[in-house]
Amino acid sequence: MDPGLSDRAQRVGETLSARSWMLTTAESCTGGWIGECVTMVAGSSGWYDRGFITYTNAAKMQMLGVRAETLRDHGAVSEATVVEMALGALARSDAHIAVAVSGIAGPGGATAGKPVGTVCVGWAVAGGEAWVRSVRFGGDRESVRRQAVLVALDGVISLAQGKGPEGAPRSAA
Repeated sequence: MDPGLSDRAQRVGETLSARSWMLTTAESCTGGWIGECVTMVAGSSGWYDRGFITYTNAAKMQMLGVRAETLRDHGAVSEATVVEMALGALARSDAHIAVAVSGIAGPGGATAGKPVGTVCVGWAVAGGEAWVRSVRFGGDRESVRRQAVLVALDGVISLAQGKGPEGAPRSAA
């Protein structure tokens, strides 16, 4: 595995273990890459509960409880959607913290106002607090997805350390 991703995943495990927290993931454009990274770490079953890969809108609604109105009004790639994904993953798991990702990795899929490379990341912690961040990454499909995984993991580390994710204000969850 990529050394940068491996290092981040190891740090996620260390920070979550220090708090006795479990992680859940809700992924769209990353297609399970976050889950793959964290489960490459030996002992991850002590801090990784489960992952949801919800590539379609139907899956987001069925598996995570994302509201049809949210998808209609904001789209799958939106801050509102990833917050609902993160909160839904948290509610459907035994985790203390959730991270959710949805984006347009390319090469197609861009829409007006949402170019290729647009990624939204949401985090939620037990008790209902949520944070969200939108980013526009450059590069090809793999690069956009890799950068999204790094941002997602960095946010988990920050939250487990008692800080908010960099560049991610609290969301009105």
